[in-house]
Amino acid sequence: IGRGRTAARTLLALAREHRRAPFHLLHALWAVPAGTLAAAAGRILRRPVLLQITGGELLDLRDIRYGGCRTIRGRTLVRLALQGADTIVVPSEPVRAAAARLGFEARRLPLGADPRHWPPRPPRPRESGRPARLIHVASLNRVKDQPTLLRALARLAAAGTEFTLDVAGTDTLGGAVQRLTTELGLADRTTFHGFLPQDRLRTLMERADLLVLASRHEGDPIVLLEAALTGVPTVGTAVGRIAEWAPDAASAVPVGDDAALAREVATLLADDERRLALAHAAQARALAEDADWSAARMLELYDELAARPRRRTRRPQASARPRHGLP
Repeated sequence: IGRGRTAARTLLALAREHRRAPFHLLHALWAVPAGTLAAAAGRILRRPVLLQITGGELLDLRDIRYGGCRTIRGRTLVRLALQGADTIVVPSEPVRAAAARLGFEARRLPLGADPRHWPPRPPRPRESGRPARLIHVASLNRVKDQPTLLRALARLAAAGTEFTLDVAGTDTLGGAVQRLTTELGLADRTTFHGFLPQDRLRTLMERADLLVLASRHEGDPIVLLEAALTGVPTVGTAVGRIAEWAPDAASAVPVGDDAALAREVATLLADDERRLALAHAAQARALAEDADWSAARMLELYDELAARPRRRTRRPQASARPRHGLP
């Protein structure tokens, strides 16, 4: 598209392409800016619009400056994207519930992991006589809330639990997480690997007993599925599909509760039968909704949208709109 007047240039490019060969529908990934542009293009070209919510577009986490609804401008743009979509899809039930609280109906259509890249491996009993191996896969940022995770692990260490922690992910906080690890006395137990390509991440995951997450928000997360295919269960905060899968296929605790997170990790490390039961259930769910399943459901939705006329712009019901929701 190029720099400068991006919105206008995008709409013109879409119009030119539509004249060359008419679109059947427009699929926007993320509400802003893609969703707002698709809403405008859909109205101009009279084509249906599919909006795929994937991240924190519907959130307002002002204390960490995260979420698409933190500002008046952001809320307005998100509103335009939601209203301009004929169909909204979301990756998990918690995100669908967030859309419903704003007065918009959404369909759950999660992204799946690809078993060809993450071949299923049967869950394995823990080896006796060695420290538990924990793994955390996430960018180091405020949404992933590594401080809560590290405080939980400091509680485990104080209680005498032997463990090591592997951390894989790009650091966006300038070493703050590493410094906190040292302050909490966890430096000798923790290895920061930085960004890892999939083959090296897979090797690291295969050595783990538990995936541990403390995110304040997740749509999926995809690493939950990759761990499940590798035979590794997850203990994390009740967000995204972690909340969906709990209690049968994942262990979930309240967001920000390091004491609860420490208890759940300790419980599963002490009860290998329960840990393995979670791992088997998680793998079954990851295989049932894998990448091929997601692609097939999306193609079915494309066919459905392409076969029906353009809907009129939908507006949220006044009764469903929260007091401090979208304007």
